[in-house]
Amino acid sequence: MSEVSVLFNGYSIIKDENEMIANCTCTLIKAESLNIIIDTMTPWDSDKIVNALMAHQLTAKDINYVISTHGHSDHTGNNNLFLEAKHLVGFSLSYKDTYFMHPFDKGEELKLNENIRIIPTPGHTLSDVTVIVTTGDGTYAITGDLFEKYEDIDDPTIWVDAGSEDQLKQAKNRSMIADLADWIVPGHGPMFKVTQEIREALKKQVVDFGLIL
Repeated sequence: MSEVSVLFNGYSIIKDENEMIANCTCTLIKAESLNIIIDTMTPWDSDKIVNALMAHQLTAKDINYVISTHGHSDHTGNNNLFLEAKHLVGFSLSYKDTYFMHPFDKGEELKLNENIRIIPTPGHTLSDVTVIVTTGDGTYAITGDLFEKYEDIDDPTIWVDAGSEDQLKQAKNRSMIADLADWIVPGHGPMFKVTQEIREALKKQVVDFGLIL
């Protein structure tokens, strides 16, 4: 059975119109013969990631997949620590100079094993992905910036202002993921439990954004 561990909670604080302090959530998945790290923070965080892996009795060489939910710099900064892993950055899957074509752009998911799958969830960027993990504790969705933080459920301007290349697609995919998940690991805040109230609020937002746009 798969195990999900949040190594570091992300954060984002807008200081003024020209400056923001931010770093992404970094998550580890341990499964039978499969170790995955999702969103590797900024290039200044390499020692933190190495030490966090050591606490889980792992090294960079033990990681099989590096998944960047999208290509922004705070989500890809330490990908080069993991030179024995396959890398997925958004919709782009590669190992060294070999690229593996998968039709994420046609909405098709990539299944890594019986409990772990990668779903295209464009919105924040048009090539965002979400990792869905089934565990004994429920289903986890590691979403990157599809969800910024728990607070953006009640205040969607948080994820809109964080940058959204397609607001209606993002609203639809937020609702879709909430219907699948018991827990959401957002891009810039702590993990939170999905309730029926959250699911209903997100469905209403799809309608609202459809009317606005």
